[in-house]
Amino acid sequence: MRLGYHTGYWSAGPPVGAQQAVIAAEQLGFDSVWTAEAYGSDALTPLAWWGSRTSRIRLGTAIAQISARTPTAAAMAAITLDHLSGGRFTLGLGVSGPQVVEGWYGQPYPRPLARTREYVAIVRDVLRREAPVAYDGAFYRLPLPATESSGLGKALRSTVHPLRADLPIHLAAEGPKNVALAAEISDGWLPMFYSPRMDASYREMMADGFAQRGAGARSIEEFEVTATVPVVVDDDIERAADVVRPFIALYAGGMGAKGANFHRNVLDRLGYSDACDEIQAHYLAGDRARATAAVPLELVQDVALVGPPHEIRSRLPAWEATAITTMLVQADPRTLPVLRELLG
Repeated sequence: MRLGYHTGYWSAGPPVGAQQAVIAAEQLGFDSVWTAEAYGSDALTPLAWWGSRTSRIRLGTAIAQISARTPTAAAMAAITLDHLSGGRFTLGLGVSGPQVVEGWYGQPYPRPLARTREYVAIVRDVLRREAPVAYDGAFYRLPLPATESSGLGKALRSTVHPLRADLPIHLAAEGPKNVALAAEISDGWLPMFYSPRMDASYREMMADGFAQRGAGARSIEEFEVTATVPVVVDDDIERAADVVRPFIALYAGGMGAKGANFHRNVLDRLGYSDACDEIQAHYLAGDRARATAAVPLELVQDVALVGPPHEIRSRLPAWEATAITTMLVQADPRTLPVLRELLG
C-alpha cells in the first residue's frame, strides 16, 4: 500500500505551507499528491503551481467536478498537465452533488452515472486522438446539431498530441452502482469514508464493474484504489478525534440536502444512521458545534487513523489488508515526516 498526500480544497484562502508540504511529500518518498475542488478554489491550478516544484511524485485531482468543465476542456487540461509534468498526471473526476451542480454550476443533476459514462468516453476519445471527436449522447453532443446552433460547428481533433493516450482516469464514487461504474470504465476508484469493515462489500461492488470491463482497458490487476484517510497523531485519542470530527460533521450534515446526501449514505451503510440523524439535525439548525460533538469516536476510528502512535500501528494491519492501493493521508502538513515513519 503506497502513501499519498491530499492537500484538500481551500477554505477562505490558500492553505499555509501547502507548497512546502508537496515538496516534502516528494522528498519523503510519497507516491502521489492530490488536490480537490468544491465551489471555491479549483483543483487544476494549485496542482500545476505546486507540482512545478517537483520532479517525481505523481499528481492527481481528487476530484475535478465534471459539471465544472466540458469533457473536452477536462481532456485539454489533462493533456497539458501531463506534458508539463512529464507524464505524472492522473485525472480524477467526480459528479459532486445536486446542491453544487444545480446551485453553483447551474446544470441539471439527474442521471449522474449516465452523464459520467458519456463524459469519460469523450475524454478518452480526445486522448486517443484517432479521429475528430464526434459524440451523440443524451448529455453531450459534439458537434452541436445544426438545429440548435449556427450549423458551423465541426468535429475537431486536438491540435496537441497527448503524451499518453492511456492517461489514467479515476472516478470518485460512493454508492454501489457508482463504485461498479468506476471499476467498469476507469483506471481507479477514489472512495470517501472508506472503512476496513466495508472492504468485502467494496470488493463485491468492484467485481460487478470488473465483469463489465471492456476490451482494451487496463488490466484489473492495475486498477488503483486511492482512499483519503484522515490521520492525526496525538497521545490523547479524543483530542485527535476532535480534529476529524468537524470534517465528518460537515459531510454528514451539511454537504447535501436532507434525503439527498450521498456522503451520509456511506456512513449509514457503516451503521451510523442514528448518529447521522443527530449530526444532520444540528447542522441544518445552524449549530455546527453540537453537530461536531455528536460525531462518535467509533465513527472517527472507522474512517480515520487517530490517537497515539501505538494505537495507529495496531489498526494499520486492517487497512493494509483492504483493496486500497494508496492511502491518501489528509493531515497537518507539518506531520508528514512523522506519518512517513509511522505508516511506513
